[in-house]
Amino acid sequence: MATIGFLACESTLPQTDGQTVERRGDAFEHDLMIAALEPAFKAQGLSLRVADWEAPIEQFAGIDLVMLGTAWDYQDKAPAFLAKLDALQARGITVCNSAEIVRWNVTKTYLRELARRGAQTIPTQWLDDVTAADALAAMDAFECDQVVIKRQIGAGALGQELLNRDSLPPSDWRFGHAAMVQPFLSAIAEEGELSFVFIDGELSHVVRKRPAKGDYRIQSLYGGLENTHTPTAEEAAEAKAIIAALPFDPPLYARIDMLRGSDDLLMVMEAEMIEPYLYPEQGPELGECLARAIAKRV
Repeated sequence: MATIGFLACESTLPQTDGQTVERRGDAFEHDLMIAALEPAFKAQGLSLRVADWEAPIEQFAGIDLVMLGTAWDYQDKAPAFLAKLDALQARGITVCNSAEIVRWNVTKTYLRELARRGAQTIPTQWLDDVTAADALAAMDAFECDQVVIKRQIGAGALGQELLNRDSLPPSDWRFGHAAMVQPFLSAIAEEGELSFVFIDGELSHVVRKRPAKGDYRIQSLYGGLENTHTPTAEEAAEAKAIIAALPFDPPLYARIDMLRGSDDLLMVMEAEMIEPYLYPEQGPELGECLARAIAKRV
């Protein structure tokens, strides 16, 4: 029986005696993923082992393949995370998605490459850091009154800023990270963000995500709401075009997050191939799809 590792982090793993780090507010999503995967993997003759990605390399003995799972603190430890993936691969363990894909995906400047390959993307300024003056200049350039500032290496909207023309921070304010600056698009609150989940390049299911009232972030950590979405043929084709634009073969899993533009076309917000939540509640066949795809790899 092949053993599949599911990488988590200290704040997504279930609490144990003496643990000092509290579970994240969205750690229940980790539990939902494991509940979806365990029976499906067992049916395929696969054993699932959950592990902290920062555990000593010796603790991964006997594992045939690892999924990156809920390693939701990687963005603050990217060099160490990549080094661990390299070390796992060096031991002959299949890593999904691979260290090479993670290196490409870890910095959101990959969106520029997707744009060069024909993908519809949100207008973006790429800055080493952002000041209040930079934010104002971006609003002028985008002809808007609000901009969203995101980390180039980031996840889950952590540290994200929404700035308004009429309430800018003090002149000495700095974002403090290499950043991407984008116009705030009202579609996020109106239609919501559409997340297309792909397994082995095939569309599994689609989720519509909307922010809670008074917020703009769609993650459950901030009260975001999620519903199953049945895509039109055009929507599915637009998402599949992003998979086709990747500079490598379709990975084991990918979540393509998209937002509708004023021209009614979907724009890619992110192509998540590191540790995206895959929404098993909205995709009841997710476990079986992943189990079948993984069984072909071990």
